[in-house]
Amino acid sequence: METTQEEDSSCDKPAPEKERRVKANAREYNDKFSYADNRIKTSKYNVFTFLPVNLFEQFQRVANAYFVILLILQLIPEISSLSWFTTIVPLVLVLTVTAVKDAADDYFRHRSDQRVNNRQSQVLIRGSLQKEKWMNVRVGDIIKLENNQFVAADILLLCSSEPYGLCYIETAELDGETNLKVRQALSVTSDLGDVSKLMDFDGEVICEPPNNKLDKFTGTLHWKENKFSLDNEKMLLRGCVLRNTEWCFGMVIFAGLQTKLMQNCGKTKFKRTSIDKLMNTLVLWIFAFLICMGVVLAIGNTIWETCIGTKFEVFLPRVEFQSSSVFSGFLTFWSYIIILNTVVPISLYVSVEVLRLGHSFFINWDQKMYCGQTDTSAEARTTTLNEELGQVEFIFSDKTGTLTQNIMVFSKCSINGQTYGDVYDELDQRVEITEKTACVDFSFNPLCDKGFKFYDSGLVEAVKREDPSVQEFFRLLALCHTVMPEEKSEGNLVYQAQSPDEGALVTAARNFGFVFRARTPETITLWEMGRAVTYQLLAILDFNNVRKRMSVIVKNPQGHIKLYCKGADTVIFDCLDPSSNDLMYTTSEHLSEFAGEGLRTLVLAYKDIDEELYEVWMKRLRCASTVIENREEQLAALYEEMEQGMKLLGATAIEDKLQEGVPETIACLSLADIKIWVLTGDKLETAMSIGYSCNMLRDDMNEVFVVSGHTQLEVQQQLRSAKEHIIGLSRVSSAGDVEKTDMFADDSVFEEAIIAEYALVINGHSLAHALEPQLEHILLDLACLCKTVICCRVTPMQKAQVVELVKRHKRAVTLAVGDGANDVSMIKTAHIGVGISGQEGMQAVLASDYSFAQFRYLQRLLLVHGRWSYFRMCNFLSYFFYKNFAFTLVHFWYGFFCGFSAQTVYDQWFITLFNIVYTSLPVLAVGLFDQDVNDQNSLRYPSLYKPGQQNLLFNKHQFFLCSLQGMTTSFLLFFIPYGAFFVMVKEDGSDFSDQQTFAVIIATALVIIVNVQIGLDTHYWTAVNHLFVGGSLVVYFVLLFAMQSDGLFSLLQSNFPFMGTARNSLSERCVWLVILLTTVVCVVPGLVVSFLRANLFPTLTDKVRRLQRCRKKQRPQEQSLRRVSRRSSRRSAYAFSHQEGYGELITSGKNMRTSTVSSACSPERTADGSNWIENVLMRKNEVACSS
Repeated sequence: METTQEEDSSCDKPAPEKERRVKANAREYNDKFSYADNRIKTSKYNVFTFLPVNLFEQFQRVANAYFVILLILQLIPEISSLSWFTTIVPLVLVLTVTAVKDAADDYFRHRSDQRVNNRQSQVLIRGSLQKEKWMNVRVGDIIKLENNQFVAADILLLCSSEPYGLCYIETAELDGETNLKVRQALSVTSDLGDVSKLMDFDGEVICEPPNNKLDKFTGTLHWKENKFSLDNEKMLLRGCVLRNTEWCFGMVIFAGLQTKLMQNCGKTKFKRTSIDKLMNTLVLWIFAFLICMGVVLAIGNTIWETCIGTKFEVFLPRVEFQSSSVFSGFLTFWSYIIILNTVVPISLYVSVEVLRLGHSFFINWDQKMYCGQTDTSAEARTTTLNEELGQVEFIFSDKTGTLTQNIMVFSKCSINGQTYGDVYDELDQRVEITEKTACVDFSFNPLCDKGFKFYDSGLVEAVKREDPSVQEFFRLLALCHTVMPEEKSEGNLVYQAQSPDEGALVTAARNFGFVFRARTPETITLWEMGRAVTYQLLAILDFNNVRKRMSVIVKNPQGHIKLYCKGADTVIFDCLDPSSNDLMYTTSEHLSEFAGEGLRTLVLAYKDIDEELYEVWMKRLRCASTVIENREEQLAALYEEMEQGMKLLGATAIEDKLQEGVPETIACLSLADIKIWVLTGDKLETAMSIGYSCNMLRDDMNEVFVVSGHTQLEVQQQLRSAKEHIIGLSRVSSAGDVEKTDMFADDSVFEEAIIAEYALVINGHSLAHALEPQLEHILLDLACLCKTVICCRVTPMQKAQVVELVKRHKRAVTLAVGDGANDVSMIKTAHIGVGISGQEGMQAVLASDYSFAQFRYLQRLLLVHGRWSYFRMCNFLSYFFYKNFAFTLVHFWYGFFCGFSAQTVYDQWFITLFNIVYTSLPVLAVGLFDQDVNDQNSLRYPSLYKPGQQNLLFNKHQFFLCSLQGMTTSFLLFFIPYGAFFVMVKEDGSDFSDQQTFAVIIATALVIIVNVQIGLDTHYWTAVNHLFVGGSLVVYFVLLFAMQSDGLFSLLQSNFPFMGTARNSLSERCVWLVILLTTVVCVVPGLVVSFLRANLFPTLTDKVRRLQRCRKKQRPQEQSLRRVSRRSSRRSAYAFSHQEGYGELITSGKNMRTSTVSSACSPERTADGSNWIENVLMRKNEVACSS
């Protein structure tokens, strides 16, 4: 994303802001500061900058600059023996094709920008609400948002339709989380709901300058001679969606490119593949080699002119300005530079672009990467990075929506020592649940959720027979939560849960007959097995990350007071009554089974409370809630006291549904030596739970290191300790010795030698310190020593910084995959960006290089399309350089026999058509269709991917070998016919003495040799290959005889001087014998070497290809990478995805619409909740999990 300063065309760029001053309803005042408007720009060019910028980018290719220099030389008649149009036409063609492709890509970016910029927003202008396009919204404007609308800019919340200025937002495009978050306006502005009042609002905000910190905002509102503190809880950021709130008003603080979302998007970068960079280097090498050949031939010309050339001056007088033999050698040097330039022909770059375009179409057309559910095909959104897909070493993946569907499903449970959720057959053997497995019939419950699926009918039967434990279990799930119900019509219930886990549990209770139907600050109404039951809500003992549990205290219609609690087993088990010990051991075994399947587990318990005891406790609670010092500690102690002596009910197991095929895909990519790092905005426990579900984390790993230090010193100690543990050093370095962080600077040997498996999990606040220059090397070294790396609670910019760290210090290709706007910066930073079209919008897709619907398609994209593209491109380049060295260096050998006169061996038409017609199509067919192994074996044997990571198929060494083969072929191609001319006579006894016949023999042998060679190098023959190879030979002979015919000579004698040469020479049998001999001598040695290498030193590819040939008649067997089951003691990730503060919010009634709050609310209840606002202001809406 380009910055605002870069868009400003003026020379005087504004100084960076130190603070921002924004006044409401005062555009003239705010315009003085030249703040950015609300227009966004993700495109790279505009009408005026396209031509210069695009040409600048294209001329970063050394070859393009090289061809321009050649063009200039060809315009000088004294040194050019070739026409200038032979260079300028293909050069312009290459530049035009590339420019059109880039323009098309940028056109779609412009269209995307226009769609966003032209969205409508309601802006308060001149006393009324007027519809304005987003791009016309200005800083200081007051705008109105309605339910389910995107927030147009970063705005300060002023008021809303909800009581006390509350509103709910979804931040999926910022941090990937779909659970609702609460924001609250200042109490002094919360009653500005009337347009007239808002027009009179003239407050001024003084705040921090634009930055990319999503979780931090510092500012002050000056209004009515008072100051009011502002923080992040008062802000609605661009990219959020207003939920569950009818309307709200806000004042624009940051707009457009200065919003926090856009500040996190990063800059659109020009991406080039490693092969592009290598080709730049090779072009420089070839140019140096070309100069060396030119110098040798120029020196030869100077010597020849000095010693022999003077003897010809009698009948070949010198041109006046060429009287010096040294100057003649100088001109000859430039002449040979032009003649020999075809070692790097322009057609190479045209062919590369055609191949990349073809590979992109193959990705787009692949039906195995098509998702029928969403009607989404894979799409190659760029055509320049295909072969890079075959060289990826690091994958950086988002979690929510990328690895998971972000859909929680109630999967299993344990109630009173009995497990439910598995399905058994007649032989009492557990059956795997598939789509064909019959679901439980919930038709007995008219309020059931039609989308809920459960397969164990035993649990429904237990509910129907009114099993007390089962009923109490689901009663707890229906009561102990902070979900808000919304009944849009009779029986049509929609639950708004602040975490997907809570929604899954309440939905499960709903289907099993305990329907949560309504709530007020004082009551909860359930529909229990068809009858309405209202419970009095006495207290909510809220969740936090230390307690790891939440409880509710309710009074049932019979007057009994009960406490219901759910939370992590590690804390609930410590609070149980001794009478539950036996059940605890049984439930613990069940929890281990559930966790072993990667399910998120939770323990449920209850307690009967004596009313007198409750009254005493409640008085103490009210006192503790009003103290100023140590309030949190006193409340926690009271909660702990009440939760002692509970009785165990059972446990739940929720599946955070992974996308289909995620564990198999990760396992397969790991076998291909691809390191996968998860970068997520989720909490530590949630991220680790998914890590276990994906088999990235396993209990048989040697160690899982968790780095969660809050200071640089703590982080440094934890990183050093983990690294030394892995490497096995006994000496622990001094924690304060920052300068010794490079003591393990070269750990490449350790990375190869370490067999044990380690994992690294690091929190966002720790990562901020670890990315500092003093610690980034030790972080990278440690991460590369670990098999799995998970970074949690990271911001979008931190994601990009992690990717940049690996790019900067590791010579490895990186790929970033995500589905939300919070992944855009990471996607742009990586060498390859992949967007998943999921539930979080299309921002990631629009910024990506490739897109598809599900993570599992990444396996096929890399192991099939990526590997094939790399293999094809490498074979294409090797063959292309081989044939052009063989073609061009014949001129070099000929120079020693023509007086170094820069005369060409071939007919000029042959030089023009060799790369364009005679040899272009066969090499294109190989580059487009060739396969060393088929797609099934590419997936079955992931290790086939490794040569691309190690850059083995085309590198400087391979270039040297193919160039050497080309030189050898050119040498044999020249000297075998040359030697044959000394002894060869025609059938009529006359000699072969003319240069034209010699040229035809060499040209014919060359075309046959290069086509035979590509036929031998082709692994996968198609009808197209047969057509192109055979067709090229036919076309050569047709054009040869046509251009050397009498008719063309009579029409254009100067352009077609080789009249009758082909007819006369190719009618001689000895000529064909020479061509055959030359072909055999040039081709057979390479064939023998390839045969011996494949049989004596076979690579994995050779072995798989041999196996493939053996099985050719058999139907390929699909590989089945089964999900690895794990046994784990890690449980209760659910509790960590919850958030603090909602309990007090509910009991205060401030999230209830006025019409639903009971008018008979007791004074005591009001007093209990009166301090909620004060408490909420003192704590974060989200509490980071500490390890």
